[in-house]
Amino acid sequence: MKDSSVNGRAPRTNPSGEAGQAEGAGAAPPASRRRMSVAERERHIAEGAIAFFAEHGLDAQMRELAAAIGVTHTLVYHYFPTKRALVDRVYQDVFAGRWKPEWEALLDRRDLDVEEKLVRFYVDYARTVLTRDFVRIMIFSGLNDRSIPNRFFALLGERLFPRLIRETRRHRGNRGRGRPGVREYEMLMGLHGGIFYGGVRVFIYGQPIHPQQPALDDETVIRDRVRSYLDASLALLPG
Repeated sequence: MKDSSVNGRAPRTNPSGEAGQAEGAGAAPPASRRRMSVAERERHIAEGAIAFFAEHGLDAQMRELAAAIGVTHTLVYHYFPTKRALVDRVYQDVFAGRWKPEWEALLDRRDLDVEEKLVRFYVDYARTVLTRDFVRIMIFSGLNDRSIPNRFFALLGERLFPRLIRETRRHRGNRGRGRPGVREYEMLMGLHGGIFYGGVRVFIYGQPIHPQQPALDDETVIRDRVRSYLDASLALLPG
């Protein structure tokens, strides 16, 4: 599956015409031919896998991945004995590794009103996760084995969504601690999913958000979304 409208970052280890010029000028050889430490080589393979999976999806063959990175098939398996091990590393680097504990601390603060906390959180969240690699690998995995969305949504369900529900209830004057109802949860998914959808429009569909193309982490756009969400949540009273 290839989306030519958003391509341009396919893994390249020896772009046509560049290697000869670089070597002739005495530049360092490409990473695939340079002696690396174990950690450097492992990181090189992982970074190549991230770019490859974002371009071609997670059902691509390991031999194709190795060729794109510029290493041997055997070398990839030396560092990552199974494809699952490599996907686990990609998940750690692109998804779990981007989670910021300070987001939880921000949402737990009592000196900020709810709107301000949600706006600050989603501005930084969008800035951190709405990247080409994150969005495309998330979608590709969802169409493949769902392993990455399942793990990431489990993380959100443990560390984020309960805090957002708590803060939304605080905005409504509701001190309840029970599980969210269907409407309560779906309103939250509308907010969270709407922000993520900006990345889908850009990195999957290749469509600008607007002719003036505001940034995905534009504070005005996010504040509008948060306010609409909090206003809609008031319809859930009493509770």
